[in-house]
Amino acid sequence: MKKLRSRRVVFTALSLALVAVLATSILFVRSLTSHADASTSPGMTLQTVHSAGTGSFSSNDTGALTGDTLNQVVPKDNDRDQHTNAVYANAPTTNPNPSGNPVTSGSASGFQGLDHFDTRTRDGGNAFSLEPPDQGLCVGNGYVIEAVNDVMVVFDKSGNRLTVPTSMNTFFGLPVAINRTTGARGPFLSDPKCLYDAATGRFFLTVLEEDAAPSVRANTLIAVSKTGDARGDWYLYSIDATDDGQNGTPANPGCPCFGDQPLIGANGDGFFITTNEFGAGFNGAQVYAMPKAALTTGSLPKVVHINAGSIPTPDAGGIWYSIQPATSPSSGGQGQIKKTEFFMSALQFGPAPLDNRIAVWSLENTSALVSGNPTAVKLSHTVISSETYGGTSFAVSQKAGNTPLGHRLTAITGHPNPENHLNANDDRMNQVVYANGMLWSGLNTVVNTSGSQYGVAYFIVSPQLHGHNLSATMVKQGYVAVAGNNTLFPSIGVNAAGKGAIAFTVSGPDYYPSAGYALIDATNGAGDVHISGAGVGPADGFTGYPDEGGNGVERWGDYSAAVADADGSIWMANEYIAQTCTDAQYNADSTCGGTRTSLANWSTFIANVKP
Repeated sequence: MKKLRSRRVVFTALSLALVAVLATSILFVRSLTSHADASTSPGMTLQTVHSAGTGSFSSNDTGALTGDTLNQVVPKDNDRDQHTNAVYANAPTTNPNPSGNPVTSGSASGFQGLDHFDTRTRDGGNAFSLEPPDQGLCVGNGYVIEAVNDVMVVFDKSGNRLTVPTSMNTFFGLPVAINRTTGARGPFLSDPKCLYDAATGRFFLTVLEEDAAPSVRANTLIAVSKTGDARGDWYLYSIDATDDGQNGTPANPGCPCFGDQPLIGANGDGFFITTNEFGAGFNGAQVYAMPKAALTTGSLPKVVHINAGSIPTPDAGGIWYSIQPATSPSSGGQGQIKKTEFFMSALQFGPAPLDNRIAVWSLENTSALVSGNPTAVKLSHTVISSETYGGTSFAVSQKAGNTPLGHRLTAITGHPNPENHLNANDDRMNQVVYANGMLWSGLNTVVNTSGSQYGVAYFIVSPQLHGHNLSATMVKQGYVAVAGNNTLFPSIGVNAAGKGAIAFTVSGPDYYPSAGYALIDATNGAGDVHISGAGVGPADGFTGYPDEGGNGVERWGDYSAAVADADGSIWMANEYIAQTCTDAQYNADSTCGGTRTSLANWSTFIANVKP
């Protein structure tokens, strides 16, 4: 049984030592679950893109840390168990058990990206404490943009910050996340994604938005740079994701809803977003398609909205989820197959923990998005056999070290708060790239017989279109594992020549949470594991500790990022731990010299490698 993600809002309940100041933190708890007829586009509607003004980076937010205290979690949305009636009769029963990849030195260069201190101190301290960061990395025209929950910045390729780290609330012209003087809430933003589109020379960014109560409206926000200079102004747009029949939205079951984890892709014609829709229940994946060029000029095009959750699956009771759109190194027409956008998704939607199938999707006739007949697009999919993947706990260990927040909580309450495990979430399909005529992707999976170790399963697939008939062939597949340790949250970046790298986190008894990668191609598969950013301490964040409402499993970056640059190199970004401090240092200064906050110590590492 899978759980689809919910959110929890953290309210002030317990102060640090004698400090009694209002504070609020947010913890994300995302989870999931999901052959349909090979070509069908049910539930298709047209919506309008709404203008949301102009966005830009802040010029003077130097950051502040006010009102940070220890907190107690109060549920905002309950965890949702989904799809327990979807039974795959031929589900595999034996866990994959690959031999571990060697861990050797690599040739990547890199630098530390954003961290928890950056995101918590935005807007004069009127920001939430957030876990996990998630990763919205995009690279192009000499710029490196990193967006995490909920802050963004522009680097040059040497790691110098070219802009002030800016909260997404400010960038999108919204009220602050929380006014720590009055307690008033602003809109809640989550799950950033970013893409540099080489064909238009523009940057595209998305994030989900939920209005502050009592409003029930939710939107997918889009930002598109007005020029190739990432530091300049951006067009801002919104698509209403409430789907309650109001404001031009379809009336989906159990709504008002919100579109969780927007995923993005592009081809020569269009810009594509998919979400997982939650309301009173789970409605499955929603697919949005719109003309790409219009967004680069400030126009307001019509959006094709397809409710993919209504498409039958091969397992009765299943619902399609996390249908990942493809990006491309060229973004100028998806390589050899024009006028088509590809997607991939996983199929493990029932109580059986393992599966050996994946789905390949195509949205054909995307030129109709430009020609003014957008509903002429056609969504198809095919299911193919794959290596076994899945698991049950998706909680991984980390090397023992300093956990001053956990110790402080224990000292205050007398309850044990041992070192956290990291949450690897589930086996949804991660980032998809269409390069050199093939689709490349990966996901989290168990990689030992006992089910206690997790790694990466990757898939390299060749999609074919014969007329309007979609088929796909597995070209290469395999696993990335480190003996006795864990790899998690893969993203594959591939250049136009079909050379790439898989980015992931490495963690376990021998590793503090670290940024790692493995080179990959369609002939040899994945090679040795390399550590690009070595962790120096364990994750010590509030979302895992029992006294903060956790269950001993800390939220980790729900996804990573890897993208090809114009020179064929691959840029990668992952969550890792860049700091450690003792109990005495933390008790004297809970920021440990500005390297963390009292509630969390995550950071990110940005690396570059030439495959």
